[in-house]
Amino acid sequence: MASEATMQPESARIAAGEGLELVYPQCEKGIGTVIQAPDSPHLIAGVRVRPFSIHADDRGYFLEVIRTGRDLVAQFARAQVATAVGYPGTIKAFHYHLRQHDCWTAVAGMMQVALADLRQGSPTFGARNTMYVGTLRPWQILIPPGVGHGYKIIGRDAAVLVYATDQFYDPADEGRLAYDDPRVNYDWETQHK
Repeated sequence: MASEATMQPESARIAAGEGLELVYPQCEKGIGTVIQAPDSPHLIAGVRVRPFSIHADDRGYFLEVIRTGRDLVAQFARAQVATAVGYPGTIKAFHYHLRQHDCWTAVAGMMQVALADLRQGSPTFGARNTMYVGTLRPWQILIPPGVGHGYKIIGRDAAVLVYATDQFYDPADEGRLAYDDPRVNYDWETQHK
C-alpha cells in the first residue's frame, strides 16, 4: 500500500523505544482510507479487525466482547479491561504507545475511529484509517504499538467503548498528540459525501 506521507527529518521525531521510531507523518488534510470490511487490504500494518455477532431476542441482545486466549486478544499474556463513555461530538485523540496493544470494541452508540501509522519504516507509515463502529457495526479493533488512535462520538447518543490492553496502565507509555495536530492533519469534520 502506498504511504500517504514521506519520511521526515530527526526534528519530526515523536518518540522512540521498544524497537520503534515514531515520527510525524506530514499528511494532507483528510481521513485516509475508510475501512468498510474487516479484511480490507487497506488496513494499517498490524491493525486487525474482527466483526461480532449480536445475539438478539425479544428481551434485548447479547454481545461477547472478550474471550481471553482467543481471537484478537489471544497474544495478550495479561490484560487490563476498561470502559470509556463519551458524549456526542466529543473527540478523544490522538494517543500512542511504544509497548501496549489496545483492543477496542464500541458496544453502544457510534464512533468514528481514526488511526494513523506513526512508525518510521513501517510499510504503511503515514497511512490513516477511518472506521465507523458501534451499535450498527460491532467490530473489535486491535491497535498495535506505534499506531496513533482516537475517536469522535457521532450521532445523538453517548457511546461506550470497552477496551483491553496487554499492559497495565503506565503513564510513561501514554503518548499524546493534539487531535488537530497539523502534521497528522486528520479531518474530524462531517464529510458530507
